[in-house]
Amino acid sequence: MYLVATEQATRKRVAILGGGIAGLAAAYTVARARQGGAPVEELLIEARDRLGGVIHTERLEGFVIEAGPDSFLAEKPEAAALARELGLGDSLIGSNDPQRRTYILHRRRLVPLPDGLMFLVPTRLWPVVTTPLLPLRSKLAMVAELFASPPSGNLNQSADESVASFVRRHFGDAMLENIADPLLAGVYGGDSGALSVRSVLPRFWEMERKHGSLTRATLRAMRQRRKATANRNETTQPDSAGTGAAPRSPLPLFLTLREGLEHLTGKLAEHLDKTRLHLGQRVAGIQAAPSGSGATDHSSGSRYQIFCDGGATFNADAIILAMPTHECSRLLSSLHPILAGLLAEIPYSSSMTVSLGYGEGAREYLPPGFGYLVPRKENRRMLACTFVHRKFNHRAPEGKALLRCFLGGSRDREVLKLPDEEVVALVRQELKEILNFSFEPLFYRVHRWPASMAQYPVGHAERIRRIQSRLAELPGIYLAGNAYSGIGISDCIRTGKAAANQVLGGIK
Repeated sequence: MYLVATEQATRKRVAILGGGIAGLAAAYTVARARQGGAPVEELLIEARDRLGGVIHTERLEGFVIEAGPDSFLAEKPEAAALARELGLGDSLIGSNDPQRRTYILHRRRLVPLPDGLMFLVPTRLWPVVTTPLLPLRSKLAMVAELFASPPSGNLNQSADESVASFVRRHFGDAMLENIADPLLAGVYGGDSGALSVRSVLPRFWEMERKHGSLTRATLRAMRQRRKATANRNETTQPDSAGTGAAPRSPLPLFLTLREGLEHLTGKLAEHLDKTRLHLGQRVAGIQAAPSGSGATDHSSGSRYQIFCDGGATFNADAIILAMPTHECSRLLSSLHPILAGLLAEIPYSSSMTVSLGYGEGAREYLPPGFGYLVPRKENRRMLACTFVHRKFNHRAPEGKALLRCFLGGSRDREVLKLPDEEVVALVRQELKEILNFSFEPLFYRVHRWPASMAQYPVGHAERIRRIQSRLAELPGIYLAGNAYSGIGISDCIRTGKAAANQVLGGIK
């Protein structure tokens, strides 16, 4: 009995504040270390009464409805790798890329994005020459861009500019307004005139510095990938020959789980010690623990005390803040005012998803493809609409349709204040005007996500450098989430696991 008590006393307690995907990934990493014999234990505190954060799946009448994100990029490996580690490999499904086509609302009609466009870089000539999305001067600018040289002189590693300025320099105003801006609004819900090209489009930022021309660099990268794929396939044999692995097939653009993304967060939660999981506990403050302090969990000698609304108090040796930075700022204001101020400077946008399910006969009235994006100049409240039943299988019953519309972002913060009935009415009106689609939905679901999407304004990389420098002055405090180095699910998983591994590295 004494040995057990002594072992528990020497365990280091890691408190994870925030039960979204970043916090769950961090807690899971600590839990796995504990199960492997490391002298640690996880403590996860979440203000809501459910885990998963913006990841939330509903199932209704055979439809799978994602309230928040519906997928993750296949080229970023962390989410798929974690799903496989959790035994969910057979649940992974890819987007139906042979059917992929995205439209831009242009002068009140839907125009397909040119084939071969890698975000904003053309890799095929004829589709760009013939698209009505770009005027002649933009097409001539694309030809000239092919011969651009790298910036001359000594490059300033901290140099940054807005995405809007960057795109305009390379491809002109029409590319910015008709393609780049709606694409970014659909991902970030932000303003390309404020977003940092270095942090939002780091690959293109590096391409310009090394090659000058984004088009030339992209074509070169595509050739290298094709060559690497061909070399791999030459060294493998089909499984039927019994002599090796089958040639690798191209990755889909997006991956998700057949049962919905909440299946991933649910599996993560199953690996946590339920006695160390505290839902419905909003953290009111953090302070350095006085020597010999006690808490509601009867631990002592820890570095920090965590106070929750309602009176619960917890001690921890290390804390991973997997929360929006405005919440991190609130909690760190007394421990490190300068760090708190830096965190408070990171802005957030709000978003809303409106999902509508339709019966048989509706899907035939929709154009082929995954959906459409709406540029700002079209003066619509909808940012984008996804034809979910086409993007992924298993999202709607056979013959039925599921649409998901996006509103909010930096251009329309007020829409989140409207009642559900009014939001659905305006969405249906815009669907009628844009698609001539006036079917009565079987159901609708409206989900609001206030201040949920971190924005990376110009100078973001430098701000993060300063945050990390100041964070080093608070031993045992770590950060994770979508506010630092990527907003996707894989990015959140990466930052959550990295924070946990930093903690574990200091314990070993």
